[in-house]
Amino acid sequence: MTEQQPPFADMNDRSREVFRRVVEGYLETGDPVGSRTLTRTLSENVSAATVRNVMSDLEHLGLLDSPHTSAGRMPTQLGLRMFVDGILEMGDVGGDDRRQIDQTFGNTGQDVTALLDNVGTALSSMTQGASLVLTPKHEAPIKHIDFVSLSRDRALVVLVFADGRVENRLFTPPSGQTPSSMREAANFLNAIAEGHTLSDLGAVIDREIKSRRQQIDTLAAELVESGFATWENEGQTTERLIVRGRGNLLSDHESEADLDRIRTLFDDLERKQDIANFLDLAEGGDGVRIFIGSENKLFSLSGSSLVVSPYMNADQQIIGAVGVIGPTRLNYGRIVPIVNYTAQLVGKMIADRS
Repeated sequence: MTEQQPPFADMNDRSREVFRRVVEGYLETGDPVGSRTLTRTLSENVSAATVRNVMSDLEHLGLLDSPHTSAGRMPTQLGLRMFVDGILEMGDVGGDDRRQIDQTFGNTGQDVTALLDNVGTALSSMTQGASLVLTPKHEAPIKHIDFVSLSRDRALVVLVFADGRVENRLFTPPSGQTPSSMREAANFLNAIAEGHTLSDLGAVIDREIKSRRQQIDTLAAELVESGFATWENEGQTTERLIVRGRGNLLSDHESEADLDRIRTLFDDLERKQDIANFLDLAEGGDGVRIFIGSENKLFSLSGSSLVVSPYMNADQQIIGAVGVIGPTRLNYGRIVPIVNYTAQLVGKMIADRS
């Protein structure tokens, strides 16, 4: 956050209650809250004019805003941040929500990717927002590597893992490659790669290329380096962002401009251009993090909020994240525990399987 917000504790009791009621009313309905509505719910008996004065003061502080089409007030991004940080009480995940999440993890025969697909679908359905699940890198040892030339500027790298998984990835090889240099590069890699994961193979390749530079053709060495860079490229191969429920957001915005911004957001996500950014958001702190509106560059265009939590492997290393994105009037008190509980179960499931 770049804005300085007034401490909630420094506000008097009446201002705090008016502010809280406005935010809670907005989060519940999505509509501005008027002074006459508030006078019926406040703990003290005050006039609508008094409430309007308090709301005007809160607007001057930058905590509330008054839409042109309404006499009521709604919280600003700054106001929502103060509400989330200073007022909102986070409880445990609800019983029905817990049961639904637990059921998602009930099919232990699924592979990790399929299970995380289901997790994303469940989160989207439960929250009526869009879910984001960043799956972990594939860490099985490599069994075999091969290069296949498709054209002068296109080639395919084939990775076969010890657990039977096969990955095929396109890349642009260095100019001047020949079938012979590709075979030589593959033979070189297969001599050193078996038993190593993609995470540690890069360092092995660097050491081997330096020590055996004279033993392999220069073009083959360039191919090795080019091909491995393709495998390691975040967002293209070993990481995958699962996006579910985009329709929930598209239907929640009425203006064409909002729809265009939402479409742009999801087009970017589905092209996986921002996966590294998404994980950075999750890694920025312990537990669940809440980003409102323009507080993060990844979702600022959509005018939405993101609730995200990382999950860890058995070594307590962050390897992925789960999140929910929706309008700024998210039910934070319910969704934060859902995301937190889901992330804990994902981490436990991956740790148990490893």
